[in-house]
Amino acid sequence: MRAPPVRVTVKLYATLGAWLPPGAVRNVAPFELPDGSSVAEAIERLGVPPGQVHLVLVNGQFVAPEARAGRRLAADDALALWPPVAGG
Repeated sequence: MRAPPVRVTVKLYATLGAWLPPGAVRNVAPFELPDGSSVAEAIERLGVPPGQVHLVLVNGQFVAPEARAGRRLAADDALALWPPVAGG
């Protein structure tokens, strides 16, 4: 028996807003993923090129690039993504 999908909230900032799923309000949208999906898998399913993702937070906690494939998402998690920012 297949586990039901989990629903998370995605928040895509700045230029990453181009990859928001349908139903987005401003920069926030609900998003369903297969149970056990990682942060890296969520980024892939959103269609965001990994090189465009600089900062990742799950429920306000930083997820380092090397930890994204192992960090699993659970129902009601909030996944926030930011692109690299230039300037001073």
